[in-house]
Amino acid sequence: MIELPVRDPCDLCEGMAGREERWAVIDEGEHTLTVLNPWQFETGQCCVITRRHVATLLDLSRDECVAIMLHAQRVAHALAHAYQPLGILTFQNNGVYSGQETPHFHFHVVPRQKGSDWGIGPPQLATFDGAGRERGTAHDPGGDAARRERVRVSAAQMAQTAALIRAHLPE
Repeated sequence: MIELPVRDPCDLCEGMAGREERWAVIDEGEHTLTVLNPWQFETGQCCVITRRHVATLLDLSRDECVAIMLHAQRVAHALAHAYQPLGILTFQNNGVYSGQETPHFHFHVVPRQKGSDWGIGPPQLATFDGAGRERGTAHDPGGDAARRERVRVSAAQMAQTAALIRAHLPE
């Protein structure tokens, strides 16, 4: 059984309801919302989230799966034009043992540049070896607050980044 993180209320549902102002909307679809991640580990880091509250890939409908990939591709094109990255990282976590931090499906689309301190893969996984993580243990969120604070950007920066990415969305 996949162990899910606990967040009550769900921060992504709160954002879609307009109670969380930290997520800048990039694009909208019937089944998805593409948002700028308020923690910019890489400038332009976006997430495609489901409008319906579902926790994992295993819970998605076929229509949601199709919509997620189409919107991920759409924002990847925008990021490629806006930032000319060296690579585009896409990832999605299912359960706390994979590094999932909120119990609402979200698919990361991240432009990668030289000089990143992420290493390879998502940030919470990239630090496991250095933290002495043992095989089969869940992600220890102990250092997450400091990591997030380091990459938190202002509302003005969020608006500027969101506008740049939206300007490069394909028709």
